[in-house]
Amino acid sequence: MRSGHPQQPVAPAGSEHRPQDLAIALKAQAKALGFEPVGLAALPGDGRIPLRTAALERWLEAGHQASMAWMNDPRRRQVTSLLPGVRSLLAVGLNYHVATSRAPGSLAVARYGWGRDYHRVINGRLRRLGRWLEEQCPGVGWRACVDSAPLLDKAWAEQAGLGWIGKNGNLIHPRRGSWMLIGHLLTTADLPGDAASEPLCGRCSRCIEACPTGAISEPFVVDANRCLAYHTIENRDDTLPDAMVAAMGPWVAGCDICQDVCPWNQQPLPSSEDPELQPRDWVLNLHAGDALGWSDADWDERLRGSALRRIKPWMWRRNLRSAQAGTPEADP
Repeated sequence: MRSGHPQQPVAPAGSEHRPQDLAIALKAQAKALGFEPVGLAALPGDGRIPLRTAALERWLEAGHQASMAWMNDPRRRQVTSLLPGVRSLLAVGLNYHVATSRAPGSLAVARYGWGRDYHRVINGRLRRLGRWLEEQCPGVGWRACVDSAPLLDKAWAEQAGLGWIGKNGNLIHPRRGSWMLIGHLLTTADLPGDAASEPLCGRCSRCIEACPTGAISEPFVVDANRCLAYHTIENRDDTLPDAMVAAMGPWVAGCDICQDVCPWNQQPLPSSEDPELQPRDWVLNLHAGDALGWSDADWDERLRGSALRRIKPWMWRRNLRSAQAGTPEADP
């Protein structure tokens, strides 16, 4: 099964103002925009939301957020602070798995950064969906949220039935794996919720064992201080810690190791044909010898409209040099 180009939403005919009918129509519109899976959660959710919130508190108290102070935004604990009067939440998944691989011997960029900035893609489509909802229910309130918003996004996606939070901290769908970007449309419309997802990791510990830095300190707990993705994207220091340099291998922008080894990603998976998620040519054939010669203007051109712009030009050079130091054979 393959996902194609998103279609334009088409307003349904009939009694869409009844909660059940509106829920069905809203999910159909979301799928027409390229989202799959989609699901609804009715506030306040079930008992797992307080448990996920308590887990966030423990994670913060342990300092696992490293320098990401925004993770401690108090609005993350209370969804009603993001939209007064919110009653329901539509969670959407955007498949970013593309059935291709980087060239042998090239440096590695996390798959989420291969195409256009997913924040813009998801936010733009959710806003179209919100305007459609407002046309059906004049006066309804809504807010589009991507992971840059202070929302307990994976917990609410789990509540809405999109998948369960795995031991590596990623949301996992039983037929689509974890190559799924998520977004949410909060609304004051009172819509029925779908069944929440149940965890299916079982006794598997492949992600924990495969992490080269031991960042998954225990099941379901990822310590950013030891995570290659954090250090290559968020760390603003002039140099990376020696332990990261020694372990980073070819990874210069994010890291997919814990997803690559997940059994749920070993099954045949749908490959996205969404034009906005296709990889840029240089991403699949990246070599330090070439990329270290990029000027700031080159960086600006290649990363225009990319989520990887968070990695500033000097950080790219730092990461490239670190990858060379840690694995010189990767880029002779």
